[in-house]
Amino acid sequence: MEFEASRAKAVDKLNHFVENNLFEYSRLRNFDFGPDNRSNISCLSPYITHGIINELEVIDKSLKKFSFVKNEKFIQEVLWRVYWKGWLELRPNVWSDYLKELNNLKSEFKNNQNYIDAIEGKTNLQCFNEWVNELKVNNYLHNHARMWFASIWTFTLELPWQLGAEFFMKHLYDGDAASNTLGWRWVAGIQTQGKHYLASEWNIKKFTNNRFQNIKLNENATPKISEKSYSIIKQDFNNPKNLEEKNLLIFENNLSFEITDFKENKFKKIYIILNKNENRSIKLSEKLLKFKSLLIEDQKQRLKDKSIDCEIIDISEIKNIENYYGLYPTVGENLDYLNLNNLKVDFLYRNLDELAWQYCNKGFFNFKNFIPKIITNLV
Repeated sequence: MEFEASRAKAVDKLNHFVENNLFEYSRLRNFDFGPDNRSNISCLSPYITHGIINELEVIDKSLKKFSFVKNEKFIQEVLWRVYWKGWLELRPNVWSDYLKELNNLKSEFKNNQNYIDAIEGKTNLQCFNEWVNELKVNNYLHNHARMWFASIWTFTLELPWQLGAEFFMKHLYDGDAASNTLGWRWVAGIQTQGKHYLASEWNIKKFTNNRFQNIKLNENATPKISEKSYSIIKQDFNNPKNLEEKNLLIFENNLSFEITDFKENKFKKIYIILNKNENRSIKLSEKLLKFKSLLIEDQKQRLKDKSIDCEIIDISEIKNIENYYGLYPTVGENLDYLNLNNLKVDFLYRNLDELAWQYCNKGFFNFKNFIPKIITNLV
């Protein structure tokens, strides 16, 4: 398991997966063979999350190899994060409420031994302990393992899901506010009210090829209950008709300007925004901060190679810049900082998000019906 922090390496990984492993993806994707064998999945999410490669680029490559029918499951999985982001954009209070709940729980559980044992991988469950170690060492977990992990955390160890979501965000290279928070809410049973995900011994054994034994879980737990409900807040995700020549802010989710929808536009200067822990509600691990920093440096170098004037600045320095647009950072820590400091930004939205987010008002199965339309319009 290695994630090298460059667009060139990301493209290599994408090409290798499409050529060698995409054909078997649908059949094998649910198996977690361990961190030394990830050939059955793409492992592209850390790059997609940071915009090093984008969803349309991945889908386009896959469709040049196989038909939509043969690729449908893979394409759906690629677009899950777009769906989660759109869902949260329409209900941003889910994120702000989560951070408030998390802040209270961190104080309450900071000396809780069960919590400490969980994040140190010292529970009575070998599989869970190995996933904790894998998360810290590789900053990645197989999607199926994430579901098992979250279920065990919430229903067997009986710890608040909010703290588990924070633990993931602290370490995952592909962590983002939407997919992480909403994924944990879904496992707990409050994203789709009353429908939770319960990990089971047989399922873990089957899909890990019997790597683990003596998996004693609470397989009869009831869903968590939340009294809160969130109405859709109508949003305008439209771009200006004509872009003036201003400066441009790029945040950590759009770190390949040369493949964005705005690559042909002229900007005075591009500022790549670095957001360190002092301005984050969830403090990231040093390895994750380093990964983000290296990806930012890689983007800077690629822009320099194209003779584009650019500079890396701390998010606190935005207030010193005048006349700028910002590639939209989506609901999360960067947007929180802008709002908290009353920094008014004219945002530029990706064509994919403008089109897809209008279909995120309901569940994913509804969104799935519009995937062919999204692809036909954009790929």
